[in-house]
Amino acid sequence: QVQLVESGGGLVQAGGSLRLSCAASGRTFSQYAVGWFRQTPGKEREFVAAISASGRVTRHADSVKGRFTISRDNAKNTVYLQMNSLKSEDTAHYYCAAAYSFAQVVGSGQGMDYWGKGTLVTVSS
Repeated sequence: QVQLVESGGGLVQAGGSLRLSCAASGRTFSQYAVGWFRQTPGKEREFVAAISASGRVTRHADSVKGRFTISRDNAKNTVYLQMNSLKSEDTAHYYCAAAYSFAQVVGSGQGMDYWGKGTLVTVSS
């Protein structure tokens, strides 16, 4: 069993930066690929970034490429999302989720094994 807890969200001005953290409980966390997703009211959930269990492979959505970076520290059971050059359209609830398969993480988020409860990011223009 893995529990995920996101933190690091908040209010930031456009052009600013935030770092989100996804802290996991459970000794098997290092076996899971992890993804970040975001959602705003009335819109479908959107894939943001994913990282393989080892951390060697990452994928970022085109909308955040060059601005966001996903990373992980398995010794700390934590996955990070560094968000730079934030735009108003980045405003959303951000969720982390875990699955055994990296291919499963890079997508709509359906079939993920575990989800966090999310953290809100608000970017003011």
